[in-house]
Amino acid sequence: MGFQILTINPGSTSTKVAWFDDDKLVWKDSVEHDAVTLSQFPSIAAQFELRASEVEKAVEKHGSDLNTLDAVVGRGGLLRPISSGVYSVNETMLKELIDARYGEHASNLGAPIAHAIASKVGCPAFIVDPVVVDEMDEISRLSGWPELPRKSIFHALNQKAVARRVARDFFSVPYEQLNLIVAHLGGGISIGAHKKGRVVDVNNALGGEGPMSPERAGTLPIMKLADYLYEHKPDRKEFSKKLVGKGGWVAHLGTNSGKDLEERVKNGDEHAILILKATGYQISKWIAQMAVALAGEVDGIIITGGLAYIPELVDFIQERVLWIAPVFVVPGEDEMLALAEGALRVLRGQEEAKTY
Repeated sequence: MGFQILTINPGSTSTKVAWFDDDKLVWKDSVEHDAVTLSQFPSIAAQFELRASEVEKAVEKHGSDLNTLDAVVGRGGLLRPISSGVYSVNETMLKELIDARYGEHASNLGAPIAHAIASKVGCPAFIVDPVVVDEMDEISRLSGWPELPRKSIFHALNQKAVARRVARDFFSVPYEQLNLIVAHLGGGISIGAHKKGRVVDVNNALGGEGPMSPERAGTLPIMKLADYLYEHKPDRKEFSKKLVGKGGWVAHLGTNSGKDLEERVKNGDEHAILILKATGYQISKWIAQMAVALAGEVDGIIITGGLAYIPELVDFIQERVLWIAPVFVVPGEDEMLALAEGALRVLRGQEEAKTY
């Protein structure tokens, strides 16, 4: 029997739980939380006991024994900017997440739940590559306003995991020896330049930068945006929602579903076809920008995330970027496996856990 690892990924209305024997999935579950029940809590941090209890019930339901665990891994939440890697959960991290010092999000509960279970059974608790991973070169941080520097917030966990897998399976070399461009295509889209193991440039997928996506507006014409603000004087929350949540496909088509868009395209919906092409066009341009960040020395381009299941979108992008480097398509995102793989690297002595 290999290392026994429990992974925990809290989302807005559910908590995903999975048990691994080394990197082999034993079972996985998604514990749904009633929205009305959650709304009664004053904060996400206050949901801790409810969610932790539900995770333990899921383990019991699947017949696994917590006492056999070698590690528990939680989804990393909103922390200060940190370098990539596996981090041991400590008191500083827990306090910042519970206090929501850098923002409130359900993923903030990943480390506290992992720590609580690990403490019970006497094994380590980790987080792996949270969204705040920041390895950007200083030159890439600058914008035209000194008071508005660019930020690194992206799908670090999946980007790093698929980059490692492609390096291993297709190049037979360590990830740290390659220059890769990784395009994560989901509800949000992030495109990163991976230079010998560091993401030296990436669009802020949460903060409104980059291609439009199913739910996000992406980069907008700046003076038009200024005119809109002066003319409409929108409520801050309403305006934020137009950028993240009700932008992109939702604004153009009234849907954030890749399956819905794919169906419309197949049925000959001209507007849907245009939006799909525009999305692919913008993604392609950002991929090309990241080739510049790597000075043209690109070993491969990886297309991943849920939208990588849409062949029309992937084909459109490939036609425009194959001149840069070979393209590898790794559809979907397996965050639970990525969490387990991070813990395994530490347990096997291949990587040292970092201190937050």
